[in-house]
Amino acid sequence: MDIVLLLKAAVMGVVEGLTEFLPISSTGHLILTSTLLGLEGEKIKVFEVVIQTGAILAIVSLYMQRLLQTVVDLPHEARAQRFTGNILLGFFPAALAGVLFIDVIKGVLFNPLVVATSFIAGGVVMLWVEARQVRQPAQRIDDVDTVRWRDALAVGLIQCLALVPGVSRSGATIIGAMALGFSRRAATEFSFFLAIPMLFGAAAYDLFKHRALLSVEDLPFFAVGLVVSWASAWVCVKWLMRYVASHTFVPFAWYRIGFGLLILVTAYSGWVNWTP
Repeated sequence: MDIVLLLKAAVMGVVEGLTEFLPISSTGHLILTSTLLGLEGEKIKVFEVVIQTGAILAIVSLYMQRLLQTVVDLPHEARAQRFTGNILLGFFPAALAGVLFIDVIKGVLFNPLVVATSFIAGGVVMLWVEARQVRQPAQRIDDVDTVRWRDALAVGLIQCLALVPGVSRSGATIIGAMALGFSRRAATEFSFFLAIPMLFGAAAYDLFKHRALLSVEDLPFFAVGLVVSWASAWVCVKWLMRYVASHTFVPFAWYRIGFGLLILVTAYSGWVNWTP
């Protein structure tokens, strides 16, 4: 395997791991990075989905004790049953919408104007929600164990917006949850847990759908991207949970707005092809 190609896989893994759980859209950053690295084709699109698995494994490893305890307690403990039910309820709407509409979304919505608009609009909504937090600081939900089924379903419906390119799954779920009365920390953790079935499911579906494209020779390339994605996501999640304890998402909002403007400039200058 070409060492340069493995280095490119590592760079893509770093970008995926650092952007998957921040509210800035990993997809947009992966498109820009793959263009800069000269990585193109259907196999690269599968690779981008698969390395999400590495990022999700970071969540699993960081919350392993919580997840294992939930499995042990599930048959007889109401808290574990409520938590599991809420995650499945939040997962279902976007999973169903993804299976039904993903090809249409990719064919119709994945263009520079939509991607840029999603970035900018997401940044504006983020600024509005953070300003609202200042005016109305009290939250109904300060812990993922106190989430009600209606809250979980509402966040799950909001997660469907992430099917629109540029919206960001973590951005939609975190900011949507905060708008519904979650604390910043509870919204962030609930978004993490929702990502586990969502991204594992997306990776499994995409691998099965495009299995004819892959061969044993691709294993080192995919393995490097996945491992590096796990390591960088692990660092990012640890940092993010410390960050939300005492900071707002306002810097990410302005970053999204700036990135949206960058998309418009690069797309209409012909520098980056923002179509998947």
